[in-house]
Amino acid sequence: MTNHPSQKLRVTWALKTSFIADALAMPVHWYYQPMEIEHAFTGGIQRFEAAPEFHPSSIMSLHSKHKGGRLSAKGHLAHDPAPQVVGDIILKDKVQFWDTPNVHYHHGMQAGENTLNAHCARVLMRSLANSSQPYDRHAFVNAYIDFMTKSPAAHPDTYAESYHRGFFANLAQGREPENCGMITHDTASIGALVTIAPLVFSERLKGISEADIKIACRAHLALTHPDKSLMRVCDSYVQLLCALMEGPDEVSTKALLLEASIGLTSTHLAGLLKRNVPDSQVIGQVFSRACYISDSWPIVLYLACKYQDDPWQALRVNTNLGGDNVHRGIVLGTLLGLQSDTVATSWFEQLVDHKEIAVEIEALISVANAPKS
Repeated sequence: MTNHPSQKLRVTWALKTSFIADALAMPVHWYYQPMEIEHAFTGGIQRFEAAPEFHPSSIMSLHSKHKGGRLSAKGHLAHDPAPQVVGDIILKDKVQFWDTPNVHYHHGMQAGENTLNAHCARVLMRSLANSSQPYDRHAFVNAYIDFMTKSPAAHPDTYAESYHRGFFANLAQGREPENCGMITHDTASIGALVTIAPLVFSERLKGISEADIKIACRAHLALTHPDKSLMRVCDSYVQLLCALMEGPDEVSTKALLLEASIGLTSTHLAGLLKRNVPDSQVIGQVFSRACYISDSWPIVLYLACKYQDDPWQALRVNTNLGGDNVHRGIVLGTLLGLQSDTVATSWFEQLVDHKEIAVEIEALISVANAPKS
């Protein structure tokens, strides 16, 4: 381990660890009973695995293919002239998997592959690396649209979260791309934070102030997740990332993690950690395993604090407790990677796209660090 790692090194570790966490949790994403994970993978997930054929908790068949959210009681009118988002606009070769119960959300994905939202983080990384100027939301949203509508698909995933479907439903109705974010029951979700870290890292390495980065991240979130409660968590996440980029010691890091929960959860995380109860009593009882930011954000901070000295264990615990473990894992992996290179060193080269991702990380950092004219 480097004794005094530079910001560039910590950013590299953080981004690599985030992609590792995503791929690790992918095969048991949205399994809501840990015993179902144990049944599918004896001893739980311990390494990268392919997505199983059968998913015991999958409700993908109940999600709307025409907009964000789930199917209405009336379904969708057959004579509706509006295009079907899933099949006509995005996921053009995956629509056939949406109507069958218990199909895995990441059907057909292989061990070490990354999910759609992780690929969207890569879209942002590439967009940021294209210019030494501050973040341009117009450039990103155009890159996002191009990526999502490619045929054949530019990613291996089968499922698109509610926010993707809502965005493209609004775009199909003629809205301007910058105003296509749709509010649904799960807009305020942990998946919204998946693309935040690359933006924070790029802007901070360019010398932009934390206050201005918060503004940029709110504008970025508004493209796809226009929710006020989510914006407050995003501010806390930005502040935490900026502080961890400076390389605080372990005691200061834990204090920063606990501080990031203040005002965003009624549960006292420090007291919960002192009680040292089993993780399954915290994730699943104190906090929901679901995607909602009110529970998933404190879960991330809890695991980051408890397993600060063992990041690989933190990622395995997060994975094997199920629920929205993929998106929690990406955020958790980012926080842990800013502190340690152990996971990135051991696992990154087992990712299917590790060569391409490494190039994209290096490009993001190089452009952000380029001398300003």
